[in-house]
Amino acid sequence: MSAEVLSRRALNRALLDRQLLLGRAPLPEGPDRAGRVIDTIEHLAELLLNRTVVRIALMRSTIHLVSARDATMLRPLTQPVHDRALKALFGKQLPSVDTGAIAVAGRALVEEQPRTFAELGGLLAESWPEHEPGTLATAVRILVPLVQVPPRAVWGRAGQALHTSAESWLGRTLDPQPSLTGLVRRYLAAFGPATVADIQAWSGLTRLREPVQALRDELRTFRDEDGRELFDLPEAPRPAPDIPAAVCLAAEFDNLVLSHADRTRIISDADRGRTFTRNGIFPGTVLIDGFVAGMWRIARARDAVTLVVEMFRDRVSARDRDAIVAEGLRMLAFTAPDAAADVQFGRLAP
Repeated sequence: MSAEVLSRRALNRALLDRQLLLGRAPLPEGPDRAGRVIDTIEHLAELLLNRTVVRIALMRSTIHLVSARDATMLRPLTQPVHDRALKALFGKQLPSVDTGAIAVAGRALVEEQPRTFAELGGLLAESWPEHEPGTLATAVRILVPLVQVPPRAVWGRAGQALHTSAESWLGRTLDPQPSLTGLVRRYLAAFGPATVADIQAWSGLTRLREPVQALRDELRTFRDEDGRELFDLPEAPRPAPDIPAAVCLAAEFDNLVLSHADRTRIISDADRGRTFTRNGIFPGTVLIDGFVAGMWRIARARDAVTLVVEMFRDRVSARDRDAIVAEGLRMLAFTAPDAAADVQFGRLAP
């Protein structure tokens, strides 16, 4: 039998649903709330203070907020990506240095007490004075699974980015036998249905066809509109493509937009090119009917905060424009409750 074909809209609705963006998903009050939050963390983030979730460099060597169990499983699996980054970034700057020794020294320093990268680099430079402190600190970040400790990222509290090792912070070792099939399952649960290339683009890993094939009998298979084979968990939600999707403001660097090789399920190839900025910052995006239709950025003044929205098309319906303003004002009220808030449409500053 021929595999069922999933349209881009069908893939879009599945992605939005798994990212909890197809509709509002309020958390219940009472004893079941904590368990529901933990389940949601697999997609979002909370509970930093009790070390249930951590901020750690994972996929594509970027910082992610994940559950502790994902951190201990995903970091060893993605370590080859970090190793490649070290060679690409500092191959010429650290040609004859024992990077293993730098990693051991750096681990000892951050486990002695959490440290900023500036502090870590300065201390390492005492032993490797011929190298830039920033280079040494970044090498440790790549080689050692460092987590950012609270109050960093705790809402309503400020603090420098202090780092210690994941093992020290969590009181456990990283998974000694992490499963690539487990990685595939975690990805499909959050971003499927997807091709092997999609999983590789998200993780930064290569040669993932073998673990996907090992799961074939446990997965459902589909085809996209271009004939590519898609894999998915049998029990995962796949909403009808005609289900409405509300206007949404997605965050900067949101995995919603960055986690597929073929991103046309969420953004057209033409519009994707417009999101690249000279400073390398991937902007927040505006979703209309589930697809990226513009970008946003917050501009702050002393007593005021403005959400600047740049749409990719001149024609935006009054209804969608009003929804963008309403969503923007809600976000500003949450992020800057004491500031005068406004939403303006125009070009984002470069």
